[in-house]
Amino acid sequence: MSETIAQRGAPPPGTPPQARAGARRPRRTRPTADLTAPGRGPTRIAVWIALLAIAIAFFLPFLWLLVASIQPGAALSARINWTFSFRNFADVLNAETVYRPMLNSLIISGGTALITVLAATFAAYPLSRYHSRFGRILMYGILFATGLPITAIMVPVYTMYSRFNLTDSVPALILFMAASSLPFAIWMMKNFMDGVPVELEEAAWTDGAGWLQSLRRIILPLMVPGLTVVFVFTFVLQWGNFFVPFILLQAPESQPASVTIYTFFSTYGQVAYGQLAAFAILYTAPVVLMYSGLSRVFSGAFSLTGAVKG
Repeated sequence: MSETIAQRGAPPPGTPPQARAGARRPRRTRPTADLTAPGRGPTRIAVWIALLAIAIAFFLPFLWLLVASIQPGAALSARINWTFSFRNFADVLNAETVYRPMLNSLIISGGTALITVLAATFAAYPLSRYHSRFGRILMYGILFATGLPITAIMVPVYTMYSRFNLTDSVPALILFMAASSLPFAIWMMKNFMDGVPVELEEAAWTDGAGWLQSLRRIILPLMVPGLTVVFVFTFVLQWGNFFVPFILLQAPESQPASVTIYTFFSTYGQVAYGQLAAFAILYTAPVVLMYSGLSRVFSGAFSLTGAVKG
């Protein structure tokens, strides 16, 4: 018990002086190389060549869209020349081709994203805050639901919608698309909700707040980046959904832009490539604008530094 703090960690008595000197002197460790950065020489050149090839592979389709959209008489292999015209945009900018389908897409995708975020929030809260013996089984069931192909369940869904006269109904379509987007949204929402400290809710419960008040006043304000990510992910996923609206919506005035794109393909196999390219640029514009408007949210990481004082 006579051991002092200074003697802790010292070598036992009787140790040779050379061993004592080696024990007191800390070992020098070699700095480890950064495993994520490529080394100099041929490896680095090969990495840059691979990245350049991938960038070119992604850039060429966009270059074709830009050239074909402003080139009169564009074909499948667009050639860059000095003849430019905005006739293709003028041909597609009308109510039947762009305006009404775009409005339908905004209503369908926006309504689906709102319902999905709302339902995923209430579904992820008990999975994140309460521990149950069936919680893991339920999460695995949700994970299994995310892997189900939509084409495999469309036959019974279409039969059910036809029996209850729900075809050509936009609200019924939105509910089904929200249900199909819900499993993965619950996984994402639970991960974001796990990052909110439980101590903040406990303090609110001590003050007399219920779970709904703590969810609305504490958790949701801290989860704004997470809510935004789930909303944008669901919106973009349903914005490009073609199969479900094509099956459940038969009336042309109710179909979104992802379905009306087939109007550029004629019965005899001829394609209006210039108008198709112009429509594709207009079709992707809302998504690009959404990403640009929410760039500040995506630039920062989801952190809760300073929320709890130690």
